[in-house]
Amino acid sequence: MPAESRVLSPKVCVVEVEEAYAGQRIDNFLLRELKGAPRSLIYRLLRKGEVRVNKGRAKAHYKLVAGDRVRIPPVRLEHRGAAPASDRLRRDIGAAIIFEDKRLIVLNKPAGIAVHGGSGIANGVIEAMRALRPEEHQLELVHRLDRDTSGCLLIAKKRSILRVLHELQRDGGIDKRYLALVAGRPEKRRFEVKLALRKNTLKSGERVVRVDANGKPAKTRFSVRETFAEYTLLEARLLTGRTHQIRVHLQSLGLPLLGDPKYGDDELNSRVARQGFKRMFLHAERLRFRLPGDGDDMRIEARLDAACAGLLGRLRSANQA
Repeated sequence: MPAESRVLSPKVCVVEVEEAYAGQRIDNFLLRELKGAPRSLIYRLLRKGEVRVNKGRAKAHYKLVAGDRVRIPPVRLEHRGAAPASDRLRRDIGAAIIFEDKRLIVLNKPAGIAVHGGSGIANGVIEAMRALRPEEHQLELVHRLDRDTSGCLLIAKKRSILRVLHELQRDGGIDKRYLALVAGRPEKRRFEVKLALRKNTLKSGERVVRVDANGKPAKTRFSVRETFAEYTLLEARLLTGRTHQIRVHLQSLGLPLLGDPKYGDDELNSRVARQGFKRMFLHAERLRFRLPGDGDDMRIEARLDAACAGLLGRLRSANQA
């Protein structure tokens, strides 16, 4: 398909930030204003100073204040006819909703689906949700999951609840529990990993995260759920929220996550793939938090998909043999 040109912003425009968007990062604000623009373009515009906030440069992590004036330059996107979210993706995301009220939506995100478009991916969860709910004008991801991770994913319906949930995350008010199946067995049934992590870019352009004393602090608390002959099912509780945190912390312990293509054991992954297990075994199982005005905690649990549940069933049967 030949390349086409699509105008996202035909001329310089200045947008005044409404109260509803106060606290949002400038990069996420621009992704909404320039619908369809890849993140790489947004970051390039910010880096080159073409986007201005109150006539000054702003970094990607700048959080907007009500009344800020954002200058958006003319933007023309060269693309190859990127299609809207497919019918199948919308059906899959619609079927993945496990909780909804007037404030938020929770999905049991399937493995293999990105949470948002970009980096060669036309559409992800949030684009599909916006296509499913065109009447909801403020849908935003509260947090992210890796493409190959399944489980609980929060989407806010309003900017006001997004800010509340971000504050809860920052203050440790959202209890996130994951299930991870690893090769090997830890020395203790309960243990905590406190290793700083830093993002790196390889010569190939691939982005990886490494343990680095000069990185950002990261803490994960693990406990053993079940043990098998060769594997251990762990529960992981995130006490910080760094990119690839659980995966890299497990790698540092010599407990490779089953099916992890970046930080796992390639030989092991090939072996289990030949046996029919072809995904990464990391699942965001549970969320617990309390919203202002609620008398009780909100508890949400996402079931394992057929692939993970089937593998555990086979391992349990082997234990009993």
